[in-house]
Amino acid sequence: MPQQRRLRCVLMRGGTSRGLYVMRNELPDDPALRDRVILAMYGSPDVRQIDGIGGADPLTSKLAIIGPPTRDDADVDYTFGQVSITAPLVDYTGNCGNISSGVGPFAIDEGLVDAVEPITRVRIHQTNTNSIIIGEVPVRGGKASVQGDYRIHGVPGTGAKIMLDFSDTAGAVTGQILPTGNVKDILDVEGVGQVEVSIVDAGNPVVFLRASRLGLQGTESPSQIDGDSELLDSIERIRGHAAQFIGMVKDWHEAANTSPYVPFIAVVAPPQDYESSTIQQRIGKRDIDFLSRLLFMLKMHKAYPVTGTVCTGTAAKIPGTVVHEVAEPSSEDIVVRIGHPAGVIEVEMEVESGESGPLLGRASIGRTARRIMEGHIFVPERILSE
Repeated sequence: MPQQRRLRCVLMRGGTSRGLYVMRNELPDDPALRDRVILAMYGSPDVRQIDGIGGADPLTSKLAIIGPPTRDDADVDYTFGQVSITAPLVDYTGNCGNISSGVGPFAIDEGLVDAVEPITRVRIHQTNTNSIIIGEVPVRGGKASVQGDYRIHGVPGTGAKIMLDFSDTAGAVTGQILPTGNVKDILDVEGVGQVEVSIVDAGNPVVFLRASRLGLQGTESPSQIDGDSELLDSIERIRGHAAQFIGMVKDWHEAANTSPYVPFIAVVAPPQDYESSTIQQRIGKRDIDFLSRLLFMLKMHKAYPVTGTVCTGTAAKIPGTVVHEVAEPSSEDIVVRIGHPAGVIEVEMEVESGESGPLLGRASIGRTARRIMEGHIFVPERILSE
């Protein structure tokens, strides 16, 4: 009897994240068994993920499950899983926009979608949020293009530009762009006090607050934030209270265990000059509209997540939010430029006023992706027989 089971998969970089892309039929149907298998694939829980392919970083502990479409208006189904490093948990609450950028190329290269040159349009059913993401993927020689001159901060070199349209992801998790109906709310946070926040849901829900409320400048590096346990405790308390406030958890204490991935939390500040922690260059305040430092799973993103970008851009376009209030220049510009630790990320945004609240008209962003390795991953047979 074999001691290990082989599962076919592809290792891909999508944007500033990396993970396995696996066909749905490679994994067990039973959800509990499926998650045990996924945890074994990544070597979780273990802070080093030494017995799997996880890179001991939330940005490299991500998973895309791909399958035939279950909606008539889609070409493929895509389920995102955030694999916890320290807990036996795979979180399917929200989506990862960076991993989303690899779905179109994967579908084309696997023959799930007919390759059309020079651009193949892939309609992706994002099952976590039950929304459609449109990917426009450059194609050459019947395969997704890799080479190109498009550069994204947080990834070395350049690649072929993949355009993603997230305009269908308004209210992705809560059903409303403004889950509370307000552009700003005051949270009474145990151990922190009253905190003014804007809670916005587009792509993924994000809790925004001013960096100054936490004694920050907004230019901090990941190591500065991640190394401050007292600060992280305050941030998680705020995030937990916000999750309870919008009904994602019944008690804010539960958020760390039952919903560790979303909502994200972002601290924002007016534009300032700062040194990028990744590309080793100075970012001028004229190059950005505002600063943001975003955290998920108690780690600061080393760049900026795509779904977080969509949500942050949406918030910047809604008068009265804390993001809109710190943003410069005029909010009439369709392009929103966010200064993050690795540099700058831009998103094309259009938000309109509707009778029941803001409406997302446009949310487009460019990414690159690359297939790194394909083959089989081995999972101990005992995992499947437990």
